[in-house]
Amino acid sequence: MGYEVARFSATVDEELVCPICSGVLEEPLQAPNCEHAFCGGCINEWLTRQPTCPVDRGAITPNQLKPVPRILRNLLSRLEISCDNVSFGCTAVLKLDVLVNHLQECEFNPKMPVHCELGCGLVVPKDELQTHNCVRELRTLMQQQQTKISDLQTEGAELKVQTAELRREIQLLKEYMRAMRMNTSVSSSRLGREGTSDDQDEIIRWVGTLSPARVSRWGGMISTPDAVLQSVIKRALIESGCPSHILNDLMENAHERRWPPGLSTLETRQINRRQYENYVSKRIPGKQAVVVMSCENAHMPDEMIMEPGLVMIFAHGVD
Repeated sequence: MGYEVARFSATVDEELVCPICSGVLEEPLQAPNCEHAFCGGCINEWLTRQPTCPVDRGAITPNQLKPVPRILRNLLSRLEISCDNVSFGCTAVLKLDVLVNHLQECEFNPKMPVHCELGCGLVVPKDELQTHNCVRELRTLMQQQQTKISDLQTEGAELKVQTAELRREIQLLKEYMRAMRMNTSVSSSRLGREGTSDDQDEIIRWVGTLSPARVSRWGGMISTPDAVLQSVIKRALIESGCPSHILNDLMENAHERRWPPGLSTLETRQINRRQYENYVSKRIPGKQAVVVMSCENAHMPDEMIMEPGLVMIFAHGVD
């Protein structure tokens, strides 16, 4: 709906009047061909009933409406209009383009938001201040907040259930992928080595000859052993009967640069320290070192184990 013509201090040109509501144009739009101008609200409501121009009955749709020319907007902005709150005592007469800003600050505006100074500090419309009850409003606000908290708690519980289900699905998928990798590794080994014993069986037999290790001080792990220390451990592996086809891989996996994501940095090792006790580890004879073989650690998360296994060297703490 447009502005009442009577509110303007001077005669308004008929080109600035909406043919639908007979008020001065408010947020005007114009038809695409005939260029007749209307209040934006008026013409959109009209087109919900019939898709024609109210003046010449030419066919139009809401998507075809377009802004009025700048010259028309400038003429509208220069018109002087009385404040909406004239009935409440405001005598201001101002240009149409500053009306909105004025209404937000007009002291006569009955709906101006003000702070209650009786104790609650809530913001209420000015005309409701006399009937405002702090206790009632605060009780209502508290009930609304309790309802929101209850809704959030319900959503949180539902999310926990969904998260648990997703974790179970991920764990099942990990176990499936681990089993597939192991089967693929065994198959590849059998196909690639004619005339030799099964590589996986050889690894299992060798691991079975090693003694179980008890690591009492995981914090003593050496993540970046030097070449001399690696050479000592490599010789001990050879003497223990380690299959030659995995020897170099195991020694490469003695350094954190080759460790899986769950062990690759000091930070991740600290985060995952509680999982170390779940490792099945075997003592490298005579050395403060262990092997953690993938064939014995299928129960561990993917980020904590790798093929064919890990060599962990310690400064102390291996029994």
